[in-house]
Amino acid sequence: MSHKLEPFNRLVDVMATLREPGGCNWDRKQTHKSLLPYLIEETYEVVEAIENEDYDHLREE
Repeated sequence: MSHKLEPFNRLVDVMATLREPGGCNWDRKQTHKSLLPYLIEETYEVVEAIENEDYDHLREE
């Protein structure tokens, strides 16, 4: 496995843990549709960081 994929694979493992039985109730209830407001908000934050050339903030997003 590529060393570069390790952080992504850790993220996938965390998400799986949160969504499994006995995991986080909030995470388990989420659907693509219920996550749309968060996706839209994060998208606007990325656009704003790019427009302001705020690359530190962009990295956070």
